Amino acid sequence: MGFGAMRLPTTSDDSGDIDEDLAIKMIRYAIDQGVNYVDTAWPYHDGNSEKVVAKALRDGYREKVRLATKLPSWLIEEPQDMDEYLDKQLEKLEVDQIDFYLLHALSREHWENYKEVGVFDWLDKVQQEGKIAHPGFSFHDDYDLFKEIIDSYDWTFSQIQYNYLDKDFQAGKKGLHYAASKGIAVVVMEPLMGGKLAQEPPEEINNIWERSGESRSPVSWALNWLWNQPEVSVVLSGMSTMDQVKENVALAAESGVGTMSEGEIQLMEEAAAKHRELSPVSCTGCNYCMPCPNGVNIPGNFRLYNDAEVYDRFEESKENYFNMDEGARASACVACGQCEEVCPQNLQIIDLLAEEASYFGDN
Repeated sequence: MGFGAMRLPTTSDDSGDIDEDLAIKMIRYAIDQGVNYVDTAWPYHDGNSEKVVAKALRDGYREKVRLATKLPSWLIEEPQDMDEYLDKQLEKLEVDQIDFYLLHALSREHWENYKEVGVFDWLDKVQQEGKIAHPGFSFHDDYDLFKEIIDSYDWTFSQIQYNYLDKDFQAGKKGLHYAASKGIAVVVMEPLMGGKLAQEPPEEINNIWERSGESRSPVSWALNWLWNQPEVSVVLSGMSTMDQVKENVALAAESGVGTMSEGEIQLMEEAAAKHRELSPVSCTGCNYCMPCPNGVNIPGNFRLYNDAEVYDRFEESKENYFNMDEGARASACVACGQCEEVCPQNLQIIDLLAEEASYFGDN
């Protein structure tokens, strides 16, 4: 298990207001229990995640972990930009070397731009300089591009979105197996779909799992499905509370390849099919679409829409929807399209927001 620092606890609704004391305690608790991979990135928590991770890794904790962060692909315009951001990250993280360094959120557009600015020579250079130890990339596009990228450079690792609902999404299971066949490690992000798979499931899904005869939490089902697969190197969990850290660490300690039976795996397939049937929006709450230039709370809206449908909470969700500021509601969307350009899930956000506004009667 790796500690993902994208969903650290906050002291307000502002993502940048990290509860530093609690976040540091959570990261250090995980490390004390054996977690040795900590993942952050330039934009997480409005740029503050790397700073808090640096504080958490003081007092001897840096030597106990492999540190990962990411080059902000969307900000790279000239070759010198890559050096500029890496040097800033080294300073923010208070280190001389980053163990695992990723090109962040690769898509076709970002990939073509990286080739134009000479990313391969640059990766060779910063490795020789000792600024990074292992090159990799995180990915949000289709399998064909994933394969192209894998074959283009001597990567150490890749990072993909993968969970029991997203087996065929983006790189998917096919990409997982291809990378592993080339000797490239695979780090899994969004194992719980931004917490969606950690919630108490609807009765229809509980009924499926109960047929196993095992008493497992929703988190246990989702994480063990991943750890059961030998091609998965690290599962990142973005934990927001100490209870989540403790639960995940305990689950990781008991995990392993071959710990799920064929019957349980088949039940997971059934549960996935039921989830997809019930959910109107496949949003993970990654916040890449935020801030909306018009003030719409896009992830918050979709969370209410999914809660209403999947968990049969229409009245409660509708009340919460209308308790939002009018400018933050789905109906405030002006269809500028900026969000759709950066959505890793390739969601048709404009149409979905209009659909939600109509669903809650906000016309």
